[in-house]
Amino acid sequence: MERCGNAPPDDVPVVLAREGHHGPVIHAANRAARIDGIHPGSRVVDMRAICPELQVEYADVAGDHAALDRLVLWARRWCPWTARDGDDGLILDTTGADHLWGGEAAMLVEMETQLSLLGLTARLAVASTWGAAWALARFGSVRSICGPGEAHFKLGPLPVSGLRLDPKTQLVLRRLGLKTIGAVMDVPRLSLTRRFVKAELAANPLMRLDQALGKLAEPVSSMDAKPVIRAQARLAEPIFDPTPHLPGLCEDLCDQLKHAGLGCRRLHLTVYKTDGDVSYVDVATSAPNRDPAHLHSLFRDKVERINPGFGFDLITLAAGAIEEMQDKQTRLDGGSDDDLHLTRLIDRLSAKFGPRAVTRPVLRQSHVPERAEAQIAALANRPDEVVVLTKERPLRLLDHPEELRVLYAVPEGPPARFVWRRQTHRVARYTGPERIAPEWWKDRPGTRLRDYFKVEDQTGRRLWLYREGLHEDGRGGDPRWFVHGMFA
Repeated sequence: MERCGNAPPDDVPVVLAREGHHGPVIHAANRAARIDGIHPGSRVVDMRAICPELQVEYADVAGDHAALDRLVLWARRWCPWTARDGDDGLILDTTGADHLWGGEAAMLVEMETQLSLLGLTARLAVASTWGAAWALARFGSVRSICGPGEAHFKLGPLPVSGLRLDPKTQLVLRRLGLKTIGAVMDVPRLSLTRRFVKAELAANPLMRLDQALGKLAEPVSSMDAKPVIRAQARLAEPIFDPTPHLPGLCEDLCDQLKHAGLGCRRLHLTVYKTDGDVSYVDVATSAPNRDPAHLHSLFRDKVERINPGFGFDLITLAAGAIEEMQDKQTRLDGGSDDDLHLTRLIDRLSAKFGPRAVTRPVLRQSHVPERAEAQIAALANRPDEVVVLTKERPLRLLDHPEELRVLYAVPEGPPARFVWRRQTHRVARYTGPERIAPEWWKDRPGTRLRDYFKVEDQTGRRLWLYREGLHEDGRGGDPRWFVHGMFA
């Protein structure tokens, strides 16, 4: 499926790119690009040579997966069994549900209409097997219907790519002259069995062909929706303060979480006013939790922000960001410590001073020192990237490297004497250099490389220095020296 929005004309080739081992590669392509011979996995620089008017945008792979998972649940309006089909499709088991929409043809029209309202274009196919529907949706007409017993004839003209085989197997089949699914069907089964008997599913054309023709079962394993866990209090008459009802709501909610083996990281308190207005209060935790006393304490000083108006007669407390959670034994007698844990302290401070007031450091995927660490909110679910550093780094890294003045320099080494913070330092010993190159995909052209040295001065103080640039590197004048951190 392709996101429309401000989409270019249909005849303009457009691709989505992602980072590869040797530069950006094609992640997805529209129909115009595929007609021009541009396919996923190819390098962008090579495809620009084939198609100079190619438009390239970078793909958000993680965002696409999350959106597709939401679309899986949204598609259950047509049938109860839905699942994600790879990175770019949905598979729906509509057995017994098509008559509710006036037949298969009318159901496809309804699907296309509803998807278009979301700004999505889709290629749709109905078949008796997953494999046949997959091939017809991607290589058949815009809307394809394959009745019982028609798979053999409908799939025959399609390319071998419709068998969901890996690229190496497709290449082998093409070299053997088997360019269509029909050609694979015509080959004696014994000949293909001898060649692919030990191959895995994605590299076995016989198994894929049996799946498409219904000779090998391939059931749809539907993705389960996250449970809705909510507690509510219906009141006989309007009130103006929900505080007395919060302990009971938290107890009820946590009992449901414990019964399901789950914990929550967010709570949504909603009060429904008698005049039809609604007010919300949200709190969050740094780790999955189902302790009613702790969750209740997070609403302290927050309930006062609710404007009761003429009063409210319904209060709901819903759990959000639900995750699996197991009870942990912290004492030998099987009990747990009642002391204030770090996660609970973080929760209380964040509830008191705001979600951005408490932060924690996380490591990032970068070899540039100042980019290898970032501060995120302590309540954030988890860091985007985590990397283990193998190089020794200073205990304290300066927010901004401080330039020093060299008094006496040593060729190919750190300065023998330098002035930093109005004090003269003499280098007693050092190790290095460690060369760190710029990140060409982020830094501006002309950014100079760095040579880092660990030095110890005459007083035993250990500093982390670096030289920015080299003599006659064509990227500026003489190299400059900076202090970037201090070791213990």
